[in-house]
Amino acid sequence: MGQTVPMSSEGVDVVEITDATAGTPFVELDRADWSRLSASTPLPLTEQDVVRLRGMTDPIDLVEVDEVYRPLSRLLGLYVQGVASVHDATSTFLGEWETRTPFVIGIAGSVAVGKSTTARVLVEMLRRWPETPRVELVTTDGFLLPNAELARRGLMERKGFPESYDRRALLRFLATVKSGAPVVEAPVYDHLTYDVVPDRRVVVRRPDVLVVEGLNVLQPARAGASTTLAVSDFFDFSIYVDARPQDIRRWYVERFLRLRQTAFAQPESYFHRYAGLDDEAARATAQDIWARINEPNLHQNIASTRSRATLVMTKDADHRIQRMLLRKL
Repeated sequence: MGQTVPMSSEGVDVVEITDATAGTPFVELDRADWSRLSASTPLPLTEQDVVRLRGMTDPIDLVEVDEVYRPLSRLLGLYVQGVASVHDATSTFLGEWETRTPFVIGIAGSVAVGKSTTARVLVEMLRRWPETPRVELVTTDGFLLPNAELARRGLMERKGFPESYDRRALLRFLATVKSGAPVVEAPVYDHLTYDVVPDRRVVVRRPDVLVVEGLNVLQPARAGASTTLAVSDFFDFSIYVDARPQDIRRWYVERFLRLRQTAFAQPESYFHRYAGLDDEAARATAQDIWARINEPNLHQNIASTRSRATLVMTKDADHRIQRMLLRKL
């Protein structure tokens, strides 16, 4: 558990961390230590904002935003400033001025762990800082192969696994964003129809910050692939949202049960066949899907990327973030 000693350096608050992680590349902080690192950073969101942004089974509230996301937004603001300084130094060295490229944040984690809520809250907070008014969010769901192609390859039961994505298109998208291109487009995914939407695109117009959220965004480059690039090579900061597998499974089942009355109830939903299930049958179906698809993906592909993140945010059984691991520089 970390101990904090306030210090001062040229008017900037500095915190020295003494912990038991000296042999690791991470500094460990509990929630109390972390919450004190926001200093005088204002809280730009209201309770109404948080209600609008949270996920179906994620009980995030204004206290969580204050104690967890306010310090995180301060840290990200410092990172953005640091990258800007490096950009200026590089431009000076080259003797020419290049437009700054977007600061890219990657957010990874299991299905149902709450990474989408984390992404939405961060985007909303960062948009309200004067230094980063233009913040965009792209999810990697849009880079899934279309259902017809997944079916052709026999991958429908492995949707969300690394091989179910058009990795080359995702790498090309991020490379173009990082090239400073004024306009970049990404495909759109519809969770209702459970498929990529043909001829629809998200347009990214050189934002100050781009948040990229997805299951496998921290995957290393694949052995034998045509490129040695990994998606995470384009990230300036990365976050892994973590929790115990048994808690994530419970959250997945709870979400599945709630979706029967919402998305599943719509006739055009891919999962409309589950809308009429009673609680017992719905719970059994959700547990079966988890055991066949989501749990193997978590253990085989996602959890192993946790150590590649800049920051690991670990949740308790109540969805509250209780521990942070911040990579040392």
